Amino acid sequence: MTRRLGMCVALAGTFAAGLHPAQAAAAEATFGVRHLTPETALKAAQAALKHCRDGGYQVAVAVVDRGGVAQVMLRDRFAGAHTPKTATGKAWTAVSFRTGTLDLARETQPGKPASGIRDLRGVVMVGGGLMIEGGGALVGGIGVSGAPGGEIDEACAKAGIDAIRDALEF
Repeated sequence: MTRRLGMCVALAGTFAAGLHPAQAAAAEATFGVRHLTPETALKAAQAALKHCRDGGYQVAVAVVDRGGVAQVMLRDRFAGAHTPKTATGKAWTAVSFRTGTLDLARETQPGKPASGIRDLRGVVMVGGGLMIEGGGALVGGIGVSGAPGGEIDEACAKAGIDAIRDALEF
């Protein structure tokens, strides 16, 4: 009898919240995610490209969604042929491992416990890839390739994130 009473109370709460029992079950079985809009991804990429260009560096910038799928790719006119693929790989790696690639590169050096990560297909262990977070949730990643060193690539990626930070505060 107590179990039946508990179910009645739960159903009453569901109806009181305005949800049909089937809707409540579906709400418990799924979850919502946030994605960057193409316009926001483009704004981040443009700001990162400008930051690097202002520093005298020709780079490529990629922005990926939270699943690592490319949304935007910009390549400056004299950036190397390898930079678009590398920038995308950096952004994908940051999203996939939920860690900036500069930190990941340090933690996966030969002899470290996580060194095997470097052998995985598609992983790019060079600084310049960062996660893009909004409201405490991962919404995408940004990767920059072409500046002389991962630290500079990362600074450009941070400039891209900073350009959209206000839009991500939800």
